[in-house]
Amino acid sequence: MVDVKIEQSWKHRLNGEFQQPYFKQLTDFVRNEYRQYRVYPPGPLIFNAFNLCPFDNVKVVIIGQDPYHEPGQAQGLAFSVPDGVRIPPSLVNIYKEIKDDTGNDIPISGDLTRWVRQGVFLLNATLTVREHQAGSHQRQGWERFTDAVIKVISDEKEHVAFILWGSYAQSKMQLINQSKHLVLRSTHPSPLSAHRGFFGNHHFSLANQFLQQHGMQPIQW
Repeated sequence: MVDVKIEQSWKHRLNGEFQQPYFKQLTDFVRNEYRQYRVYPPGPLIFNAFNLCPFDNVKVVIIGQDPYHEPGQAQGLAFSVPDGVRIPPSLVNIYKEIKDDTGNDIPISGDLTRWVRQGVFLLNATLTVREHQAGSHQRQGWERFTDAVIKVISDEKEHVAFILWGSYAQSKMQLINQSKHLVLRSTHPSPLSAHRGFFGNHHFSLANQFLQQHGMQPIQW
């Protein structure tokens, strides 16, 4: 069994995954990659989304695909970059939509930790990547693990808003029980597709309306 350093409420629910043979193979692969190459995010931040947002706190789930693969960007939170790092194009578009949707000012920082602390779970489907090589750690077992994460949220929680941008994130829909959760879908916020349905999707205000309908605090986007 692999001993994973992850926040206790998640460890308790995901222990079954950590004991599977695929997870041992994944761990061996990831360790080997970190030894041989420059890999992101830094090792202690692989499970950052989990550690900053315990299971009971999850109110909104936003699904990304891969960590950022350039130096200094990845911090274990989908779409987020550390303070002081240039804001990536997709996040620039996310901020534009938030301003249009909610009126909130556009922040100067791309660090979304403040969302996570309010219960926004920023989950990449693949949790590690080799420097300069997008997708380099796909199909090694991470997707099986993060599918299990999505499913345990869907099964064990009530009234979570799942935000799925782009076809990849939308492929996770079958893991979500739509009779008790809200699923919001649109094109991806990347510059290639944002004008084809991301802008004007109102996902931020719609998620907040849903949370308030079920007696929860809205997110300060």
